[in-house]
Amino acid sequence: MWILIVLSLASILVTVERALFFRGIRDDISGLSRELDGLLRAGRHREALERLSRSPSAEATAAAAGLRSADLGPIAAEKAVAGALALERSRMERGLAFLGTLGNNAPFVGLLGTVIGIVEAFDVLGRPESLSATGSLAPQGIMSSIAEALVATAVGLFVAIPAVAAFNYFQRRIATIMARSEALTNVVLAHLNAEVPPGSVNVEVRPTARRAE
Repeated sequence: MWILIVLSLASILVTVERALFFRGIRDDISGLSRELDGLLRAGRHREALERLSRSPSAEATAAAAGLRSADLGPIAAEKAVAGALALERSRMERGLAFLGTLGNNAPFVGLLGTVIGIVEAFDVLGRPESLSATGSLAPQGIMSSIAEALVATAVGLFVAIPAVAAFNYFQRRIATIMARSEALTNVVLAHLNAEVPPGSVNVEVRPTARRAE
């Protein structure tokens, strides 16, 4: 049971750390998306990149990675975005494997304690000293062992339920952030795909002018 208590404290620490982490990377993504779209429409790429760099959000980090690779072409920008998203997802998922594993296995650890407690209860039941002076069974020792066994199950559930709840909450947060990241990076990629490289304009226009002559 002490193992479960230690694991419970560890899960609380991980939950608090993750909550502070996600709180630290919050930003108004809707407003940022509108601002970014306006800057890119005006061709102010440097200002757009500076605006993204000021945001602590994972969404802005991914969009900034694509904008930094704009000179290499849209395909390179898409790969940069994908790489940044993978790194951000890994950063957001840190510690969640522990919460998930604890939530799935803590009840079984508690159940193991329950089984051990019941075995001890039956062991006490089979001892001669469990008999009272009148020869009947003394229930005090047996009830005490069964109570300890049930406490182990309760502690296992007490540890598992908050861990599972925290794990599911953070997974939903990650899914939301990834969806918003995709929306914000699509703003950048759409502008990059719409832009025509300066050199290609001359290549296409000159042959047309010669034919007209």
